[in-house]
Formats: sequence, structure tokens, C-alpha cells
Amino acid sequence: MTREEFSEIAKSLPHQPGCYKYYDGQQVLLYVGKAKDIRKRVSSYFNKTVDNYKTRRLVSLIKHIDFTVTETEHDAFLLENSLIKHYQPRFNIDLKDDKTYPYIVIKREPFPRVFITRKLIRDGSEYLGPFTGVARVRELLQLIKNNIPLRTCNLNLASANIAKGKYKVCLEYHLGNCKAPCEGLQTEEDYANNLLQVRHILKGNTGEVIRFLKNEMMTLAAEMKFEKAELLRQKIESLQHYQSKSTVVNPHLGNLDVASILSEENFAFVNYMMVSSGSIIYANTVQIEKHLDETDEEILSLALARLRDHFNSNATEVIVPFSVDVTEAEIKVAIPKLGDKKKLLDLSFKNAEVFREEVRRKNTLLLSKKSEDMQMKILEELQQALQLSELPVHIECFDNSNFQGAYPVAAMVCFKNAQPDKRNYRHFHIKTVEGINDFASMSEIVFRRYKRLKEENAVLPQLVIIDGGKGQLSAAMESIHKLGLQGKMTLIGLAKKEESIFFPGDSEPLQLPYDSPAHLLIRRIRDEVHRFGITFHRQTRSKGTFKNELEAIPGIGEKTATDLLKEFRSVNNIKTLTERELTKAIGASKAWIVYSYFHPEE
Repeated sequence: MTREEFSEIAKSLPHQPGCYKYYDGQQVLLYVGKAKDIRKRVSSYFNKTVDNYKTRRLVSLIKHIDFTVTETEHDAFLLENSLIKHYQPRFNIDLKDDKTYPYIVIKREPFPRVFITRKLIRDGSEYLGPFTGVARVRELLQLIKNNIPLRTCNLNLASANIAKGKYKVCLEYHLGNCKAPCEGLQTEEDYANNLLQVRHILKGNTGEVIRFLKNEMMTLAAEMKFEKAELLRQKIESLQHYQSKSTVVNPHLGNLDVASILSEENFAFVNYMMVSSGSIIYANTVQIEKHLDETDEEILSLALARLRDHFNSNATEVIVPFSVDVTEAEIKVAIPKLGDKKKLLDLSFKNAEVFREEVRRKNTLLLSKKSEDMQMKILEELQQALQLSELPVHIECFDNSNFQGAYPVAAMVCFKNAQPDKRNYRHFHIKTVEGINDFASMSEIVFRRYKRLKEENAVLPQLVIIDGGKGQLSAAMESIHKLGLQGKMTLIGLAKKEESIFFPGDSEPLQLPYDSPAHLLIRRIRDEVHRFGITFHRQTRSKGTFKNELEAIPGIGEKTATDLLKEFRSVNNIKTLTERELTKAIGASKAWIVYSYFHPEE
């Protein structure tokens, strides 16, 4: 695979954690790797000069790249381990032996011990893990030992032996690390309660322990014992960042299949994962074309039967998002709502979503690579449909974006020769409009855009699309008249719901054929300005560069504004409330301030 060939494939690789697989021309698996960022890691093989002969040889043989997305880098470690052991790829070395990740076992015995093991023995004991860091597991066990009294000896604590008084308490009892079940000083019920706390910690439910440690830390700090408090702070931080639960490797799951579906108008995307001995060993997503009136249940049922047959699955349980018909009567169909199986189903949906986005990207790529003749034909059709005096080789489109009373922002995209010209995309912060006023905001951004082009003697677009219909179009035309640019370019308004096209001064809209190339181009431009504007709006919100409109009211702070929005959902709803309704939510004095602000005439 050359660098040029890989450059196209790289666009389909996600910036997410997971495992990647390299295949040769005969679809033989060559190598399995893990990554925090799949695209960056795989790109390093092709974009860097490699001195290692083995790596150069591997890259020269790669003809196909596959990947599986995981939730975390931790899961990517474990998935890599299971895949290498299952497939034994010839370019993988480290994990082909018996080396494996450690588990924590709660031994099946009276007063069970809790310890680390690398051997998973089917003796009825409870195994939690696997874990990727032994040092962190030992630290966690030490933390458990310091806070939850459990026995560490290997004595046979059968009830008969305890009754005979065969054992005596050891040093751990005197240190407070054990309650001496060996002498009958601790009941099995009390010991079971301690084990329950251990399970919570090992399964990631560390909230209670963290709260306990925080209280201890504050007490030590108040007593000026800062060194001991710092040790507890480090333990709290370790617990907060600790992940003990794995989605992709869980020995309790056994053998099962997982399938999910994402459905669209003409296609469905089905992801299938095979789990063997609690580890994902296959993951595959297929695109299925819909026919007639097939339901998602019918499509998933058929796809699941085919994929199980293709991968020779003998699992007796399938996990799906809804009930489906299965061919074998002995197969159990599970529709999980919580727990490990639900996490597997969510992971399946995530991989289906990644595949769907890749299909969309390829379709967009194919659209963007149409010949220049085809692009010109589309523009000629658009010119004829809109009765334009010039061929619209330069098109610009404007859109406003706001959210629940937040000060609005706006965006403009530019298309040249029916293709995006991203160098000329523009963002706008609204500067002169108070509150939410889409019409005034549209007037401002159109004025600012073409005032600048006019001052720079730049080329004006042949067609300007105003997203929002007649009101926004009229506001935009006011700015065009102020600048004296009427007749220099054509402005149209695009209604948001019906996708009808309005011209200035016309009462009746123009409706293009829904599937015509001209209409598809307009929709594509409209969708692009939506995407561009919403992305900017989210970035602006995340940076905190504007506040909620309620916070602009003198005497109303962030907390009151937030409480009102939580209760009534939007500023527009709040404007319609009576003073009495506001009083119930925020009290009489603040209610009067808010009501007076929105109803000054009263």
C-alpha cells in the first residue's frame, strides 16, 4: 500500500481509541495493534521513515486495514490481547505466549480471600478484571486492606474447624486488619457485607469509599496532619482515575453474539460482534439496502442469521436492541437495559455509527469528484430554475444560530463551481442586536459582509441564499439597499420546513423538484451552513463568550437565570409568564425584576 493509497484510507479512520488490524492481499491477518487515537497511530506507519526492517516489511504487505472502536484506551489494551491470542498474527510477538493480564479473585471458600491471580480457574470463584496495570491493582488491594478488614491467611475456615478452636488470632487481628473469623469473632454475614464493599470498589463503584476518605482527609487537615492528609488525597485521586471495569473483556459473559442496527430511509447499517469466553474476537458492520416495507426487526433478524452463519457462531445467546426472530429455538434473545451486556450493545452501536459516517464521507467524496462538466450542468440547471442573469459559479449562504435565549452568532459558507470554498467561510459574533432578533441579526451580518467586499472591491457572488424564509430575506435586502448593491447579485430566501424558495417582493414561493440536481445543491449548501454555524455556536458556548439573556437583566445572577431555564426551558417561555408564576419559582422581589424587564409598558 503506497502513501497515496493510504492518504485516502486515512480519512476513514476515527480519532478514537481502539484496535486496528492489517491484512495482506489474501485477507490474511498480519498484525493487530492498539491505539489511543486510531488514525494517528496507523498514520505513523505510512508517514514516517522506518528504520526497522520488520516494520518496513509489514507496511509493504498491507493491502487492507480494519479497526474496532472501543470506549477507552484501557479496553483497547484488553481487546488487543484477546485478538492476538485468538488469531496469532505473524508480525505480533509479545502476546503470543501465555502472558496475560491479571485478575482479582474472590475465592470460593468459607470467609473468601481476595487476591491477585493471572490464572483463571473455573472453580466457582468470582474473577474481576482483567486489569492492565498490576501496580495499580496492588495499590487498590492495599487500599481495600487499609479500609475493609478481610482475612489474608490460607487457613481452612470451615465451621467445624472454627468450632473445634483449632486456630488462634494472628498479628493482623491486633493491627486491626482482620476481625478474626478464625476464632469465631466475626460472623459470615458481617464478612459478606465487607465483601460487598470490595465488589463495589472493584467494579468501579468507588463513590462511598471516596466520600469516606474525603471526610478522613478533612479531619486530618483540621488537625494539622497534612502529610497524612496528602497521602489520602493521592489515594482519592487514584480511585477517581481508576477504571476496573472492562467492556471488551469480561469472563462472566461467556459466549454470545451482539447485534445492533442504525436505520435510514434507503439503507440500514448492522454491526455484529462475536464474544468468545468473555472477549470480543470478531466485529463487523454491513450496509444493507432496504426493499419494500421491511421493518428494522426483519432486517436485523435476517442479517443476524447470515452473520452468525458466516462467522460459524455457536453462541446460544444474542444481545439485540429489540426482539427479533431467531432460526434456532435454543437461542436466547436478550434485550439489556443495564449492566455489562448493555455496554456491549452500546459499543456495537458506536461501531455502526462510525461505519455509517464513513459511508457518508465516501458518498460525499464521490459527489465532490464529479466532473467539471457535471458541475457546470448543475449550475446551468440552477440558473434556469431561478431565472438568474448569470451562471451562479459563486454562491454564499447565511444562517443564524442561537440557543434558549443565548446571544446569537451567525455563519456564512461559500461555494464556488458547486464545491465548498472553505477558505472563504466566515463566522460572525452579533454586535449591534440586543437579545434574540433573527431579522436584525441577519440584517447586520449581511451588511457587514458586503460592506467589506465593497470596500475591498472584491468580486461579489452571483447568488446569495438566506436561510430562514421571507422575514430574514426582507431584513437582508434592507442591508443590500443601504449599501447600494441592489441588482448586483440575486438574493433568495429558503424556508426551513418546506424548503420553498422566496424571491424579494414575491408572495408565492418557488418549489423545485425535490430530487432535482439544482435542489440537491441548494440543500447541500444549506446543510453545510447549518453544520458550520452549529459547530461555531457550540465552541462559543463552551468558551463562555456569551451569557444567557436573563443574566443581562440588572439584579438577576447566573443561579437565578439557570433556575428559571431549568424550570421553564427557554427565555421565550419565561417572557409569557405572569408575575405570580415567576414568584412561585424565584420569589417576589426577583419575579418583579424579571417581569418588569420583559413588560416595561406595565
